[in-house]
Amino acid sequence: MKTPKWFFKKGLFAWLLLPCSVIYYFISRIVFKLRSRHPLVSKRKIVCVGNILSGGVGKTPVVRQIAEFLDAPVVMRGYKKTKETNSIGDEALMLSGHGLAVHTGDRKSNIILLNKQKAKTPIVMDDGFQNPSIKKDISIVVIDEDLGFGNGFILPAGPMREGVRALKRADAIIIIKSYKNDKKKELKIPENIPVFYAENTTVSPYKDGTPLVAFAGIGYPEKFFTRLTNVVLKKAFADHYQYNEKDINSLLDLAKKYNAKLITTEKDWVRLPKNIRDEIKYAKLETEIDKKFFDWLKERLHGDFQEKI
Repeated sequence: MKTPKWFFKKGLFAWLLLPCSVIYYFISRIVFKLRSRHPLVSKRKIVCVGNILSGGVGKTPVVRQIAEFLDAPVVMRGYKKTKETNSIGDEALMLSGHGLAVHTGDRKSNIILLNKQKAKTPIVMDDGFQNPSIKKDISIVVIDEDLGFGNGFILPAGPMREGVRALKRADAIIIIKSYKNDKKKELKIPENIPVFYAENTTVSPYKDGTPLVAFAGIGYPEKFFTRLTNVVLKKAFADHYQYNEKDINSLLDLAKKYNAKLITTEKDWVRLPKNIRDEIKYAKLETEIDKKFFDWLKERLHGDFQEKI
């Protein structure tokens, strides 16, 4: 589904849904307590990269950077598996395309299998900050400075999976710097938790001045659109949208109408039918994390990793 507009404004609809959020909160706390009773303890250290928003904060590129630095495998659910994404999900296909060993499906089972290997490097867990059934050695939360905490309400009245107080469980926070020049959202981060910054750069495959028809099916497509130049038309789809032949033909017609090139995100591109990927290009999202973060990570792991050179 598309990100609801009320996620960023405490309007009437958000207030009407607030009782549902209260119910969601209490049920999630009960489930959290029950799953905390007998957590899986991994022989290899678990580095969890998660968030407290329902998605779209730019976590996947951060997972990639950390996994590459540690030369570590990644375990994840593999959301929205299709034949276009090799039945592992778009995010998993993106990560594996960058040379990472990605294991999708039941994370507990995959961690048990990885513990049987001779390797002693850590395991990076994509998402799972709200899942206490696996003991984490390090928990990192990613926050987008532009999105902040939305309207501050918990699902479904707002975008938050749990309240800001949950950040106290984190060992570190990575904030993706704002792309906008206007006043930044004030982020109330608990004291004594290390905060590091990351910066995103969107690199278009086309020359400057090329007219673009941009489309995206991600959590917050406007984040993608605003980072492109010379966009003559924007088309937003639901998060993890599965493109069909009708969609592709419609997009090709729009590009022809505006004498423009089609451009999308890498996450969307891997969901396109394989026979059309040569005709549509994606903009690369390059994420640079503060080097101080990796110094901190090395210290926390006490050398239990093999840094890629």
